Amino acid sequence: MSFTVSAAEPLPSPVGVGIIGLSARGGWAARAHVPALEALKGKFELRALSASSAESARAAGQKYGIPLAFGSAEELVRRDEVDLVVVTVKVPHHRRLVEAALHAGKNVLCEWPLANGLAEAEELAGLAARAGVRGFVGLQARANPALRYTRDLVAEGYVGEVLSTSMIASGAAWGPTFPSGSEYLLDRDNGATMLTIPFGHTIDALSTVLGEFTETTATTAVRRPRVTNAESGESTTMTTADQVAVTGVLETGAVASVHYRGGSSRGTNFHWEINGTDGDLIVTAPSGHLQVAPVTLHGARGNDARLTALAVPDTYERVPSLAGRSDEPGYALAHAYAALHDDLTEGTRTAPDFGHAVRRHRLLDSIERAATTGERTRLAP
Repeated sequence: MSFTVSAAEPLPSPVGVGIIGLSARGGWAARAHVPALEALKGKFELRALSASSAESARAAGQKYGIPLAFGSAEELVRRDEVDLVVVTVKVPHHRRLVEAALHAGKNVLCEWPLANGLAEAEELAGLAARAGVRGFVGLQARANPALRYTRDLVAEGYVGEVLSTSMIASGAAWGPTFPSGSEYLLDRDNGATMLTIPFGHTIDALSTVLGEFTETTATTAVRRPRVTNAESGESTTMTTADQVAVTGVLETGAVASVHYRGGSSRGTNFHWEINGTDGDLIVTAPSGHLQVAPVTLHGARGNDARLTALAVPDTYERVPSLAGRSDEPGYALAHAYAALHDDLTEGTRTAPDFGHAVRRHRLLDSIERAATTGERTRLAP
């Protein structure tokens, strides 16, 4: 299924932003979106927020100095001051809130995953296309300067022809314990799983650097069916796979192998090798959440006897105030916002949109089908 997006009128700067799900108690929107937007002051202006209640909204508005604070998303999406609605709530609520924004004629940035499954994602992409507005998805790992540099090195022939790529990673969550408030991550039916979140973010980065998968085989398993609340000590059921092993072939013919494990390892928590006919690139990070983890790059080629660190050229830094601060939660997100700003104000198409989100959901769907049937699945180009 393909989606034709109507041409939208470019917006002037600064782009007015309204965040659904910004809380005075913290959370992802507070830790990453607010600093990312602050780093791009002049390009964006945070004008509105909505929270779970009017009281919560007022508290958040006072804390972050945001003039418009609402107890419902429906109030926020109707405001003329808001050009871009940012959806930062739990996955099961994405569909309803994105639909509300699109029906109001607003451009949308929705956290990844876009929806709870492929069918919902296709519906939202179709709705955005019919509404003639821009729908973006928060797959920000691809915007990380180190990964953009890795993509360009591969494209320029640093490793020669790519033969294969191998990745091993830890999901951090989905281990033996979980913190209060994150129980919804344990139920696969909620769509917020290790496969959809860290694997989804990181496989998008892999595809950005090396190209799309054309076929997959997979094994998934729930090796910890009972897990423990770290605060209360109570045990509960986990139905989300905490082991995801995928092999496949990329559009270049390169062979790929990816293994995600729940929890954290005492050894390696993220290691990615790209092996070619004339060289090798190694990407490492402290966790398998490549959308937020600081990335280190090493390489060797030709007659090089050993790997050496590869510094990312300054030209890849699009957010000067965050240069060299890749350990900040909003670092890659700020770079994604910079690309999104270009798209909204200049009419370019560089940031991942809802159509791209459907492609990524389709890959995850193929992996789940391959794991269920035990058969190789093929993806359309």
